[in-house]
Amino acid sequence: MSAPELALAAVDLGASSGRVMVARVGPERLELQEAHRFANRPVRLRGTLHWDLPALYAGVLDGLRAAGRDAGGLDGIGIDSWAVDHGLLDDDGVLLGNPVHYRDDRHGTAVAAVHSVVGPEELYRVSGLQQLPFNTVFQLAAARGTAQFAAARRMLLVPDLLAYWLTGAVGAEITNASTTGLLEATTGEWAWKLADRLGIPRELLPPLRRPGERLGELTDGVLADTGLTGPVPLTAVGSHDTASAVVGVPADGERFAYVSCGTWSLVGVELEKPVLTEASRRAGFTNERGVDGTVRYLRNVMGLWLLQESLRSWAAAGLPADLSGLLAAAAEVPAFTAVVDPDDARFLPPGDMPARIAAYCAETGQTPPQDRAGTVRCILDSLALAYRRAVREAAELSGREVDVVHLVGGGARNSLLCRLAADACGLPVVAGPVEAAALGNALVQARAGGAVAGGLGELRALLRETHQTRTYPPSGGQDAWDAVERRLCRG
Repeated sequence: MSAPELALAAVDLGASSGRVMVARVGPERLELQEAHRFANRPVRLRGTLHWDLPALYAGVLDGLRAAGRDAGGLDGIGIDSWAVDHGLLDDDGVLLGNPVHYRDDRHGTAVAAVHSVVGPEELYRVSGLQQLPFNTVFQLAAARGTAQFAAARRMLLVPDLLAYWLTGAVGAEITNASTTGLLEATTGEWAWKLADRLGIPRELLPPLRRPGERLGELTDGVLADTGLTGPVPLTAVGSHDTASAVVGVPADGERFAYVSCGTWSLVGVELEKPVLTEASRRAGFTNERGVDGTVRYLRNVMGLWLLQESLRSWAAAGLPADLSGLLAAAAEVPAFTAVVDPDDARFLPPGDMPARIAAYCAETGQTPPQDRAGTVRCILDSLALAYRRAVREAAELSGREVDVVHLVGGGARNSLLCRLAADACGLPVVAGPVEAAALGNALVQARAGGAVAGGLGELRALLRETHQTRTYPPSGGQDAWDAVERRLCRG
């Protein structure tokens, strides 16, 4: 009996937009098309930056209706999104206010309080997580003492919250749960003793789910809202979008690094077990769960956020902000005229990014970019340099040899960035697919539904057979990159 071909909806939610993609998947087929795209606009209320989850959910419902219409019905759905942010539910399962955005500055207020109970070294040995101020553990600590926290009976990360609204099923998919700082890196289970010490009630942490598990079926109300004919199952995928994107890396073998490049850039290697050394902690690497029991050993780099915010600032000022023209002009700007550390804390919040970049350059003794093309070149040179450091340190700290860098996500469209990354890393960069997260989402669903079989190697082989990529070879020596890295370190 031949394997079925399935029509699947991959719900892929990013920090600035969401989309619902229709995937048609079979043993020799992997096709993807966009059914619906919608904005994801944060809202600032009384000084706090929130996600508008009801609006996001409405966009998902509209997308599922469009996907069902385009595909003539759906055989399944999977959801992936960004990490760490969550909703709190009360005794009745009602959302207690819109989730706070990870870029809100309140989260950082709890870092010292958490470290006073569990030091950063011990916290890393438990969770293996790069300790960023917006990690869920710090968000929950910052919320303690509020009426909302006192009324909370369950915490659901964003994709789990949407799954709950669609099916009524309560759980925490493990790839996203591993970004909370409350999951044990070695066992993949909730770190109950850590939660106890930090005063986080155990009841907040829902049962864990793993990619490939069937979560439930769309409720009658959701079927009515979307026009779908049931039953339509919801399957757990790599619900952290980077986990799905790494499934969607068309690598052949294990000697590869990846850059999942969007608003954030996640740069790392795929391992069988976590790296929990003190050197790893000091280098800012994180150990997050991947699909099929893998570990995403990576560093978070600020990513295209710097470019996105610059474009918004220029557009708000009435200046032309055509990206393709700016990239062409940036390619003519001399390399390394100015570089910044993209992970400097000043670049995290929304705001006037070009002004912040200019201030950083002035403070570090560099001539600030003189025009918009110079700012774009500064951003891309700086990102390529950050990728170089992350790839080299990931290989050194993990012992994993790297022969090629796969750059997936929206950044794969940026040929200048891809070329600079190849030159910086001294390795070929294979760019694409752009929709790696949606493809990885669909592949995990398809395997659970019996349309494809095998491990990650077989899933990636299907990707290579059905999707084109572009390879950027490195153009020369590393002396210039070495010199600018030393300059940045001195700055």
